[in-house]
Amino acid sequence: MSHTLTIRLTDELVDWLKETSRRTGIPVGRLIREQLETAKAKGGKQPFLRHAGAITGGPPDVSSRKGFSRS
Repeated sequence: MSHTLTIRLTDELVDWLKETSRRTGIPVGRLIREQLETAKAKGGKQPFLRHAGAITGGPPDVSSRKGFSRS
């Protein structure tokens, strides 16, 4: 079953889609579907988050600086 979805894109994304479509000969709709499938296959995982909490030895609150305390 096929469904239609309407979305708003920035001019930058539209330009990228058109240029990529022109260069590769792949229709814009197919490019979008392929990108969505790629995102789905990754399962929404963000590899950079594996580093969260890896830095040790700093202040408990990175926004704590002398002279800028609200207390």
